[in-house]
Amino acid sequence: MNIGKIAKGIYALWYREFKVFLRERSRIISSLFLPLFWYFIFGEGVGSIATVSGNYNYFIFPGFLAMTIIFSALFNGAYIVYDKKVDFLKEVLVTPLSRTTIFVGKVLGGMTDCLLQAFILLVIGIFLGIPFTLLSVPLSIVMLFFLAVGLVSLGLIIGAFMESPEGYGLVASFVVYPIFLLSGALYPLDNLPAWLKAITFINPATFAVDGLRNAIIHTSSFSFIVDLGIVLGFDVLLIIAGAWAFNKMKL
Repeated sequence: MNIGKIAKGIYALWYREFKVFLRERSRIISSLFLPLFWYFIFGEGVGSIATVSGNYNYFIFPGFLAMTIIFSALFNGAYIVYDKKVDFLKEVLVTPLSRTTIFVGKVLGGMTDCLLQAFILLVIGIFLGIPFTLLSVPLSIVMLFFLAVGLVSLGLIIGAFMESPEGYGLVASFVVYPIFLLSGALYPLDNLPAWLKAITFINPATFAVDGLRNAIIHTSSFSFIVDLGIVLGFDVLLIIAGAWAFNKMKL
């Protein structure tokens, strides 16, 4: 199959995921409400006792941008389980598209959904008084893009081996919360016990949050380039694993 047909197949799969997202307005609203709810609760509650350099609300905002991606990307994998149940994937495989091509189309569709939600939250951040600069938004979008690619891939990997949406939701919940809570989104990681801090370094969201914090409030543990390079490394590993999982997936 030539590159043109592969590109058309990927576009068709991306467009289908995008249309599904636009039709589910409740999903868009809930995906924005949850980070904002946590933002105000932690900003006013934990912020009254937390010790960070500068404004605590500014400190946690990058974490809630990452939260939007983490939750949306991982729960997006439930749709692959649904597609298996209604035999959508079998219909797609009647075409000359390979499973790897289907995986890429699904990743791009899920990543687009996540980025749209994160972008809306960025706009809301302007009204919250977040101190954006001219480079803050483009750098944040770059970091969020690559975080979304990796985590959508992870969600699809989980979905490839699950048989029911309920089972997927249970497993995804066990993955989502450790990724978010151990990313440094809500608190600095400097004072964690050594064993727990070591775990944060195998979490791609840790470096995404650090990079977002660098771009928005100019404080971080690593440079933006280092954070981005590590997130890219996770992306490569998860894309390879995702392509393998789709080729092993039972329909």
